[in-house]
Amino acid sequence: MSARDKAVSIISRLREKGYQGYLAGGCVRDHLLGKPPQDYDIATDARPETVQEIFPRTLAVGTQFGVILVIIDGEPFEVATFRHDGPYLDGRRPSHVRFASLQEDILRRDFTINGMMYDPVADRVIDLVGGRDDLSRRVVRAIGDPQARFREDRLRMVRAVRFAAGLGFAIEAETLRAIAEQAAGITQISWERIGEEVTRILTEGGAKKGFELLDATGLLRAIFPEIEAMKGVEQTPDFHPEGDVFTHTLLMLGHLTPYPSESLAYGCLLHDIAKPVCVKREAGRVTFYGHSEKGAEIAVEILKRLKRSRAVWERAAYLVKSHLRHTQAPKMRLSTLKRFLGEEGIEELLELVRIDALSANGDLQYYDFCRRKMAELKAEQIHPEPLLRGRELIEMGFTPGPLFQKILHQVEEAQLEGELRTKEQAMAWVMKHYGQSSS
Repeated sequence: MSARDKAVSIISRLREKGYQGYLAGGCVRDHLLGKPPQDYDIATDARPETVQEIFPRTLAVGTQFGVILVIIDGEPFEVATFRHDGPYLDGRRPSHVRFASLQEDILRRDFTINGMMYDPVADRVIDLVGGRDDLSRRVVRAIGDPQARFREDRLRMVRAVRFAAGLGFAIEAETLRAIAEQAAGITQISWERIGEEVTRILTEGGAKKGFELLDATGLLRAIFPEIEAMKGVEQTPDFHPEGDVFTHTLLMLGHLTPYPSESLAYGCLLHDIAKPVCVKREAGRVTFYGHSEKGAEIAVEILKRLKRSRAVWERAAYLVKSHLRHTQAPKMRLSTLKRFLGEEGIEELLELVRIDALSANGDLQYYDFCRRKMAELKAEQIHPEPLLRGRELIEMGFTPGPLFQKILHQVEEAQLEGELRTKEQAMAWVMKHYGQSSS
């Protein structure tokens, strides 16, 4: 069965037991837009304990909020009881909830385009908030009073940006005004929640528009003061005819292909993050010496603040630190070039390099050189099997230590340069330069 068929089977089972059941939220929106839903959520008047009695495999993930996961053939589906939320006292979650009617459940939700439900049995959309009209108008509008919606859960401000950016919609005027008025309060919620939403803006499509909206609403200043600082930082026109560092960064986001890796997306966002602190004007030219190295440090600070994984901030830091190294590629020794092109993150780095050039003066010569060399050099030339390993040196009478490592490195270097091609040649080279042992 497809995911949709499994979700409908849950609704049918609820109906058999005398309860209501509907598809709810984003899957209804996506269905009406003709897009495949990412997941299927179900809303019902059955209480959580009843849902657990009806279905053999369940997992209580938010019982206090009426949410149960129902497992069908190993796939989880969120089944939520209709509820009304009590006051939000911390800008994050309701102080309490009570189980409620279908209408009350719809009216507590965030945006009209997410506030519709769908009856798959009767093929009927239940729309009490004008969601279908807003889909047609291509706008994101808060349900009810937008000021109240954002005071309840401040993350909704960033979610509004994400939906508008990803769908290519506008944010309705009153909703946009409310975000701008409350933007400074976004940091009252956890950075992990903010980080999840920002990451989705960057990776789910419409990243450029998303950051333009973050900027227009004041959310950018609150979440990314380091990016706000890019505004007005001039660059040398021959390399950057597009304008200041902020403009260049937005253009980078516009060149991201759909669903990039998280590390590449953050690499593009943060590759010039240190230019505002490294800028100098010398003899009529603008310079940013050291901005790659400093930028890597700042990128790590930002990504740690957003609670991203170690793997993400380590790779993003590599991309930021290395984003100009390709310009030296034509001058590199063959061994150095092979090491560079053999680095673990090279594909992401070259994609960042390509985007960087397209967002500036369009000069792809160094990118093209690296790509051409990667095509010319077979994988086994870039990552050859070592001619000598530690055990062979030990058999030759060498003792592990600093000299031991130096010999292995020099043999590898000569191998990458094409000067040594066989184990016998490598052993003869060691004998010639270091004798029979390290003693």
